[in-house]
Amino acid sequence: MTQNAPIIGPEALPALAELLRRPAISQVFVLTDANTSRLCYNQLLPYLPEGHQLLEIPAGEEYKTLASCETVWSALTEQRADRFAVLVNLGGGVITDLGGFCAAIYKRGILFVQVPTTLLAQVDASVGGKTGIDYLGYKNQLGVFQEPTGVFINPQFLTTLDPRQLKSGYAEMVKHWLIADAPAFDAYRREGIFVEDWTPLIQHSVAIKRQIVAQDPLETGLRKVLNFGHTVGHALESYLLTQPGREILHGEAIAAGMICESWLSVQKGLLSAEELDKIETFLFTVFEKIHFVTLETDAIADYARQDKKNAGSTINCTLLQGIGQALYNQPVTLLELADSLRYYHHL
Repeated sequence: MTQNAPIIGPEALPALAELLRRPAISQVFVLTDANTSRLCYNQLLPYLPEGHQLLEIPAGEEYKTLASCETVWSALTEQRADRFAVLVNLGGGVITDLGGFCAAIYKRGILFVQVPTTLLAQVDASVGGKTGIDYLGYKNQLGVFQEPTGVFINPQFLTTLDPRQLKSGYAEMVKHWLIADAPAFDAYRREGIFVEDWTPLIQHSVAIKRQIVAQDPLETGLRKVLNFGHTVGHALESYLLTQPGREILHGEAIAAGMICESWLSVQKGLLSAEELDKIETFLFTVFEKIHFVTLETDAIADYARQDKKNAGSTINCTLLQGIGQALYNQPVTLLELADSLRYYHHL
């Protein structure tokens, strides 16, 4: 699997335009959701070839489904897209994950490129070749590893985001610092979310992820460190998606998950109480606490049974061995996960 270096900055969209002018490309399709169609498509339009076709699905994690994929596949089929077509995914994590999956499956694979418009997608979802959709209420239950032909990151798209969406992506940046760069965590936590120019932080975060992915593209070992905060976070996110009106954003769930899994790291003698306090204090300055009742903790933890890092009945978690260093394949029990949620609840 080749890993293409993302192009980050004002040169990203001109580079995309150059790629789409290649004679070998037969058709260009642009996949958006209702939000990016309204807020971002016009910014992309000058860089798209004449005759491209726009595909749109509803916005939101609840539409990251097979039904949305069928909408995309039906449109591609009706427009007689061949194997030389390219799908341009313009959006956040739902669009880049789902669009990549659709492209990888259609006619055994057509080209696709990622144009991430959210901070979450720019530093995480669009980088690394993971594609997928949710299934039966479980996050990213169906998916394939498939590298895009290119990733084109223009931080200018971040001006379309509300503060809550921006913070959601920031959680993945914090995760990168906690698993791989203690000095960055120490420096950036003093700066916080009030950033004038996101470009250097995006470049730094993408570099961390690419370095890890390059060593383990198919997540057989080291790449699992990128799942720090996600065992508990995905369980919490999935559970609340079943509760109308209580849905939370991915990054909000991961922030809570990082606190829970940092606490688990302390319980297993890997992380100091002082380091946990630093992590908690910082995350709570950025993210509001997620509310649930103690009686729900077992039901939330139960979602971790479907976590993709598991081996048989063993729930494998990524924990911290100090800030800046992660350990993958750390076994935890459902009871321990529920205890970590109870700890978070009582903070």
